[in-house]
Amino acid sequence: MPLLALGINHQTAPVEIREKVTFTPPQVDEALRQARAQPGVDEAVIVSTCNRTELYCAVSEDYPGSLGRWLADFHGLDGADLEPYLYQHRDDEAVQHLFRVASGLDSMVLGEPQILGQLKSAFETAREAASVKTVLGRLFQHGFTVAKKVRTDTEIGSNPVSVAFAAVSLSKQIFGDLQPLQALMIGAGETIELAARHLKSQQIGGITIANRTVERAESLAEELGGEAISIGQIPDHLPRADIVISSTASQLPILGKGATETALKKRRHRPIFMVDLAVPRDIEPQVSELDDVYLYTVDDLKEVIDENRRSREQAAEEAMDIIEVEVSHFEHWLRTHQSADEIRQLRQNADALKQECLDKALTRLDKGEDPRKVLESLAANLGNKFLHGPTLRMRQAIKEDDDDTIQLLHQLFRGK
Repeated sequence: MPLLALGINHQTAPVEIREKVTFTPPQVDEALRQARAQPGVDEAVIVSTCNRTELYCAVSEDYPGSLGRWLADFHGLDGADLEPYLYQHRDDEAVQHLFRVASGLDSMVLGEPQILGQLKSAFETAREAASVKTVLGRLFQHGFTVAKKVRTDTEIGSNPVSVAFAAVSLSKQIFGDLQPLQALMIGAGETIELAARHLKSQQIGGITIANRTVERAESLAEELGGEAISIGQIPDHLPRADIVISSTASQLPILGKGATETALKKRRHRPIFMVDLAVPRDIEPQVSELDDVYLYTVDDLKEVIDENRRSREQAAEEAMDIIEVEVSHFEHWLRTHQSADEIRQLRQNADALKQECLDKALTRLDKGEDPRKVLESLAANLGNKFLHGPTLRMRQAIKEDDDDTIQLLHQLFRGK
């Protein structure tokens, strides 16, 4: 069964395109159902993060290539507008792609560990939706094992970096000493937690966590010695925020130009450093038009991230050696699995032919016909039915001078 990986990521599409094809958590179950309903699609896993939206599928040989159009249709887009940003990998290339993604080799921050947790979450969602069977189940579990091996056997995870770390590094470059400053963190997920911990390690003066679920914000704020507020309280706290880092799953902007402009007036135009790590974006792009605001998106962090990437390139080469070996191991398993399916199908076909002939013979015996003649007829019918397909193929091979097929058929039916 062929494998397919299709999607867009930070390398092929800018944030304004990526944010149009993200799947929110409530959408995923329905999206999985629709994806599996596409012709030739048997299994599906959807991975949707800030930097990538990908579909991993087990498809039949006659899969017509409809998932790209479906992805565009699901999000109300013109397929022609999305097509230039899409990539597609088949079979061993799809396996290699997943293993690279799981190991952090395809991330904006080379070797970052967050993507592995996101893959595991996506896989679990698909499994609970009955969208995963044997092939993708084995593929993803193998991918998780490869990621662990890469992290254990190489230095890819040394001096850990992430988008959150890059955001804090940039703030330090801009402000220098962070001790006199106040940070407002919007969201309370893993990315915000990582950024908040990095800020805390840099002796930030104070941290305020804003989240829709205040209880989650309170839990994180208490751990970091900060303050928790609701999303609705952001305008009241924005004037005293020197650093704003946002990463939520909101489909609409949380922070607009008007609220930011009001905050700047109250700050007497002291600058605010803002980092929007969300896709779709949490902060309206128009905020960047304001004086005294330094607004960065995940794409803008690429230069900071590139500095960290250079120190990991050697480890990435070692990781690719591991991945190449593991791809061949998975391909061996897949061939064995497929051959077992083919053998099972062959035996089922043979059993069906045998049963058909046997049923006819038993019917004739029940009617009192001569047992000898019934047995002779049974043997002849079995032989004819089993040889019908190979005979047609042999005639075709002789006509086409296909010596390999002729010899194979001779070997099969001579037992050599």
